[in-house]
Amino acid sequence: MPWVKVPPENHPIFRAALPDDARVETLNMFGGVAAKVNGHVFAGLFGRSTMVWLPEDARAAALALKGAAPFDPMGNGRVRSDKVMLPEAMMKKPSELRRWIERAFTAAAALPPKTRRAATAKRRSRKK
Repeated sequence: MPWVKVPPENHPIFRAALPDDARVETLNMFGGVAAKVNGHVFAGLFGRSTMVWLPEDARAAALALKGAAPFDPMGNGRVRSDKVMLPEAMMKKPSELRRWIERAFTAAAALPPKTRRAATAKRRSRKK
């Protein structure tokens, strides 16, 4: 699958859809923007759409949307089972995009905060 650059017009749409909460952090990632809460990435721009992290009970509803798919960033069938690519059409429906991002934020905010130490240990264990 060829790399698809994030359209510049999607950046302000995504940022406007983020919750107005001081805990939201944004970072530039792979030509797009990702959003985190308590160290957990809960949404991000990828290709022409938005990826959201959702708990298992909410994932089925997102995957049922026409054009949604499991997040497969490399396009090689190795999907991230906890993340969903929302349909491209969602970028033209800001209120609906906002609702999905809010669901992802609420679920991620309920998780225990990631500690820097845990994240570093996880990366180190992958290198072995």
